[in-house]
Amino acid sequence: MQTPKLTRNQELVFQVLSDTDVPLSAYAVLSRLDETGLRAPLQVYRALEKLMTYGLVHRIECLNAFVVCSHAGNDCNGVVAFAICDSCGHVTEFPEIAIERRLKRWSRDHSFRPEKLTVEMRGLCDECQSRDPHP
Repeated sequence: MQTPKLTRNQELVFQVLSDTDVPLSAYAVLSRLDETGLRAPLQVYRALEKLMTYGLVHRIECLNAFVVCSHAGNDCNGVVAFAICDSCGHVTEFPEIAIERRLKRWSRDHSFRPEKLTVEMRGLCDECQSRDPHP
Protein backbone atom coordinates (compact mmCIF):
# COMPACT_ATOMS: atom_id res chain seq x y z
CA MET A 1 0.00 0.00 0.00
CA GLN A 2 1.38 3.38 -0.98
CA THR A 3 1.14 5.96 1.77
CA PRO A 4 -0.98 8.95 0.83
CA LYS A 5 0.43 12.44 1.21
CA LEU A 6 0.30 13.36 4.87
CA THR A 7 -1.47 16.46 6.11
CA ARG A 8 0.48 19.07 8.06
CA ASN A 9 -0.80 17.73 11.38
CA GLN A 10 0.01 14.14 10.42
CA GLU A 11 3.54 15.15 9.39
CA LEU A 12 4.07 17.02 12.67
CA VAL A 13 2.84 14.11 14.79
CA PHE A 14 4.84 11.58 12.77
CA GLN A 15 8.00 13.69 13.15
CA VAL A 16 7.61 13.91 16.94
CA LEU A 17 7.25 10.12 17.16
CA SER A 18 10.17 9.61 14.78
CA ASP A 19 12.43 11.81 16.91
CA THR A 20 12.06 9.74 20.10
CA ASP A 21 13.20 6.31 21.25
CA VAL A 22 10.27 5.70 23.59
CA PRO A 23 6.51 5.48 23.11
CA LEU A 24 4.60 8.71 23.62
CA SER A 25 1.04 9.30 24.72
CA ALA A 26 -1.12 11.59 22.59
CA TYR A 27 -0.77 14.29 25.27
CA ALA A 28 3.03 13.94 25.29
CA VAL A 29 2.97 14.38 21.50
CA LEU A 30 0.74 17.43 21.89
CA SER A 31 3.06 19.00 24.48
CA ARG A 32 5.99 18.68 22.05
CA LEU A 33 3.97 20.44 19.36
CA ASP A 34 3.00 23.50 21.39
CA GLU A 35 5.05 25.91 19.25
CA THR A 36 3.54 24.63 15.99
CA GLY A 37 0.04 25.86 16.70
CA LEU A 38 -1.36 22.40 17.38
CA ARG A 39 -3.23 22.86 20.65
CA ALA A 40 -6.24 20.54 20.62
CA PRO A 41 -5.93 16.90 21.66
CA LEU A 42 -8.49 15.98 19.00
CA GLN A 43 -6.07 17.19 16.29
CA VAL A 44 -3.39 14.82 17.58
CA TYR A 45 -5.81 11.90 17.96
CA ARG A 46 -7.09 12.37 14.40
CA ALA A 47 -3.54 12.47 13.05
CA LEU A 48 -2.58 9.36 15.04
CA GLU A 49 -5.64 7.49 13.80
CA LYS A 50 -4.73 8.20 10.17
CA LEU A 51 -1.07 7.35 10.74
CA MET A 52 -2.17 4.00 12.21
CA THR A 53 -4.48 3.42 9.23
CA TYR A 54 -1.52 4.06 6.90
CA GLY A 55 0.61 1.56 8.84
CA LEU A 56 3.13 4.20 9.91
CA VAL A 57 2.37 4.18 13.64
CA HIS A 58 1.34 1.56 16.21
CA ARG A 59 -0.50 1.97 19.47
CA ILE A 60 1.05 0.18 22.43
CA GLU A 61 -2.11 -0.87 24.22
CA CYS A 62 -0.64 -1.53 27.67
CA LEU A 63 0.99 1.92 27.73
CA ASN A 64 -1.70 3.84 25.87
CA ALA A 65 1.13 5.27 23.81
CA PHE A 66 2.32 5.36 20.20
CA VAL A 67 5.48 4.39 18.29
CA VAL A 68 6.58 4.60 14.68
CA CYS A 69 6.31 1.29 12.83
CA SER A 70 9.78 -0.20 12.43
CA HIS A 71 8.91 -1.55 8.99
CA ALA A 72 6.83 1.29 7.65
CA GLY A 73 6.33 0.95 3.93
CA ASN A 74 6.24 -2.85 4.14
CA ASP A 75 3.10 -4.88 4.65
CA CYS A 76 2.35 -4.72 8.38
CA ASN A 77 -0.96 -6.58 8.38
CA GLY A 78 0.17 -9.63 10.35
CA VAL A 79 0.83 -9.98 14.04
CA VAL A 80 2.52 -6.96 15.50
CA ALA A 81 4.73 -8.00 18.42
CA PHE A 82 6.49 -5.71 20.87
CA ALA A 83 9.05 -6.23 23.63
CA ILE A 84 8.64 -3.36 26.10
CA CYS A 85 11.28 -2.61 28.74
CA ASP A 86 9.64 -1.65 32.04
CA SER A 87 12.80 0.12 33.18
CA CYS A 88 13.97 2.35 30.30
CA GLY A 89 10.76 2.31 28.24
CA HIS A 90 12.45 1.15 25.04
CA VAL A 91 10.14 -0.72 22.66
CA THR A 92 11.33 -3.23 20.07
CA GLU A 93 8.94 -4.29 17.32
CA PHE A 94 9.57 -7.72 15.86
CA PRO A 95 7.86 -10.21 13.55
CA GLU A 96 6.59 -13.41 15.11
CA ILE A 97 5.46 -15.79 12.39
CA ALA A 98 4.85 -18.81 14.69
CA ILE A 99 2.46 -16.87 16.93
CA GLU A 100 0.75 -15.38 13.89
CA ARG A 101 0.17 -18.82 12.38
CA ARG A 102 -1.16 -20.23 15.66
CA LEU A 103 -3.57 -17.32 16.20
CA LYS A 104 -4.82 -17.51 12.61
CA ARG A 105 -5.36 -21.27 12.95
CA TRP A 106 -7.26 -20.77 16.21
CA SER A 107 -9.35 -18.01 14.63
CA ARG A 108 -10.20 -20.19 11.64
CA ASP A 109 -11.04 -23.21 13.85
CA HIS A 110 -13.35 -21.10 16.03
CA SER A 111 -14.91 -19.02 13.25
CA PHE A 112 -13.48 -15.86 14.75
CA ARG A 113 -12.52 -12.94 12.53
CA PRO A 114 -9.78 -10.91 14.24
CA GLU A 115 -9.55 -7.23 13.44
CA LYS A 116 -6.09 -6.76 14.88
CA LEU A 117 -3.38 -9.06 16.23
CA THR A 118 -0.98 -7.50 18.73
CA VAL A 119 1.39 -9.17 21.19
CA GLU A 120 2.93 -7.06 23.95
CA MET A 121 5.67 -8.59 26.08
CA ARG A 122 6.92 -6.59 29.08
CA GLY A 123 10.11 -7.09 31.04
CA LEU A 124 13.70 -5.85 31.08
CA CYS A 125 15.89 -5.28 28.04
CA ASP A 126 19.44 -6.61 27.96
CA GLU A 127 20.97 -3.25 28.92
CA CYS A 128 18.69 -2.77 31.92
CA GLN A 129 19.28 -6.36 33.03
CA SER A 130 23.03 -5.74 33.08
CA ARG A 131 22.49 -2.67 35.34
CA ASP A 132 20.13 -4.54 37.70
CA PRO A 133 22.06 -6.28 40.51
CA HIS A 134 19.09 -8.57 41.26
CA PRO A 135 18.53 -11.13 38.47
